[in-house]
Amino acid sequence: MGRMSEESLPDGVRSGPPDALPEYAERVLEVTELIPPGRVMTYGDVAEWLEEGGPRQVGRVMSLYGVGVPWWRVVRADGALLPGHELEALDRYREEGTPLKEAGRAAEGHLPRIDMRRARWDGGEHAQGHT
Repeated sequence: MGRMSEESLPDGVRSGPPDALPEYAERVLEVTELIPPGRVMTYGDVAEWLEEGGPRQVGRVMSLYGVGVPWWRVVRADGALLPGHELEALDRYREEGTPLKEAGRAAEGHLPRIDMRRARWDGGEHAQGHT
């Protein structure tokens, strides 16, 4: 597994030894593990929760280190399925009962989107005293 470059991390956050998971990445992955089955947070939601970084930094962490956490629960703000992982994610959403919007006939690939209004999670009881 590759390392994140330091320029892709939020200001003031530096990675540790070559084999160590950067502290910011650990925090992103911890938030991902809090998201309940059937619910999602956007990349921007995770960054806002952490009060650090932004959607791109969270996306970078997920692409490099997210394989061991429920990566399908961190999504694009428009609810589109992650390119290249659509079918695996869709199976997981259906298994967990994540609210979806069925695609119209004109939609490319006819894949549903996540119903962000119903599926988005704000942290619930975990929101107090986070990070």
